Amino acid sequence: MFGLLKENISIAFNSIKSQLLRTILTVLIIAIGITALVGILSAVTALENTISSDFASMGANTFNIQRYDFNSQRQGGGEVEKINPIITYREVKKFEENYQYPQAQTAVSFTGTAGAEVKYINEKTDPEVRVLGVNENFMENSGLDVEEGREFNIFDIQNNNNVVILGADFAKPEGLFKGENPIDKIVSIRGGKFRVIGVLESKGSTFGNNQDLRVLMPIQVARSMFTQPQINYAVSVKVDDKELLEGAQDEAILTFRNIRKLNPIEENNFGLERSDDLINRIFSITSYLNFAAWIISIITIFGSSIALMNIMLVSVTERTREIGVRKALGAKRKTIATQFFMETLIIGQIGGIVGIIFGILIGMAVSAAADFDFTTPWVAMIWATAITILVAILAGSYPAAKAARQDPIESLRYE
Repeated sequence: MFGLLKENISIAFNSIKSQLLRTILTVLIIAIGITALVGILSAVTALENTISSDFASMGANTFNIQRYDFNSQRQGGGEVEKINPIITYREVKKFEENYQYPQAQTAVSFTGTAGAEVKYINEKTDPEVRVLGVNENFMENSGLDVEEGREFNIFDIQNNNNVVILGADFAKPEGLFKGENPIDKIVSIRGGKFRVIGVLESKGSTFGNNQDLRVLMPIQVARSMFTQPQINYAVSVKVDDKELLEGAQDEAILTFRNIRKLNPIEENNFGLERSDDLINRIFSITSYLNFAAWIISIITIFGSSIALMNIMLVSVTERTREIGVRKALGAKRKTIATQFFMETLIIGQIGGIVGIIFGILIGMAVSAAADFDFTTPWVAMIWATAITILVAILAGSYPAAKAARQDPIESLRYE
């Protein structure tokens, strides 16, 4: 039995070599469908990994008060239907003072600039550093940890100390300090001198936004440096017990409505977003990309199935006399069918392997370009292998059965 299978495989490879051009075209058609499936699923998985790693550290017991909800309705022109006012510093200070929910802590922050230049002695960065003004709770609420040095304490914030915490890129050998320990070094930002008290753990990049090239400083110090109008502040609330989250959110909404003097019939003119809700909504969006990957691949694979069946039918017709000789020498129907079915299976698997390789390469390229966390798409690879086997079964069954039913006498007469 094993010897017969080995012989059929050998015959199948010889037949494939004799029809090389048609085989290559069929393999490419199959590979395109598998590439689309594996490539898109790889990129989507990498996106989900990145989002999960970015938001998981914030935990499920954190929520944010922001200018708009994540799912704000937008018009066809891309404009928000309802223009909410920005969250001002006066409002966030009032919120800090009035929000007194048990086991909850409030973080306040704002982005001073995304184009700062940081200097150290004779070295300086490109003008692309994000500077954030934060309070003492910002790092814990945001899931940030220091790799070296220490975090801000309440005295740094209340006394407006000229201290900063740097992103991980500054401590790299090619960074601003050229491999030196940045702790207690003095850096210059917009003419101000700051002592480095900590370096953040690396967070990588998200959607091209480098999370490791940023500077955190006390919020009042940042306010004195960055005085542009219409600054929008961010408020984050973290509760120690997740069971208290719903009550904390209700209290936060009520407090902020009172700050904005909204009457009971007015809608909220601000948004409230939980970290885990945001992840779930983004994942629901990526599910559409998964669906698109399946539709594209199914259409392409359906076409490749027809192409594969056609090439096998042509192969059966061209080798009619060979089939007659084999049957005359005692080959059984099952042996003939297995031979042609094996050819179909081999062509399908070659197309699947090529498609998987190209799909992974595309996924890696997209992940590298967008700074996503790429992982090997094992699930997509298993699905791709299963699909190519199914394609081979569907496309190879009829030609194999047709070859097996050939009449040996009529086949020997075939020219």
